[in-house]
Amino acid sequence: MQILLYSANWCRDCREAKRFLDANHIPYTEIDVEETPGAIEEVLAHVGRRAIPQFVIDGEWVQPYQPGRGFLYAEMSERLGLSRDKPHSILSFLHRR
Repeated sequence: MQILLYSANWCRDCREAKRFLDANHIPYTEIDVEETPGAIEEVLAHVGRRAIPQFVIDGEWVQPYQPGRGFLYAEMSERLGLSRDKPHSILSFLHRR
């Protein structure tokens, strides 16, 4: 599975997306839209607006958050084939809090 993460340093939801991927040991390539020429235009072309974070999972664009709801843990866990009881899952961590 190949995952691209379109993000920016100032974006809180982007940091959460990275924490989720890192906590679940999912490799990804980060594309910083502030530093990579043409990156935000790529997001705009595929999504229709300048909305980050964006995952591109094996070529398919996926928005891993919903405004007002935040990062979509359950949806992304299911999408990426993660178990809810996986020991290193951020979901397990959040459920213990």
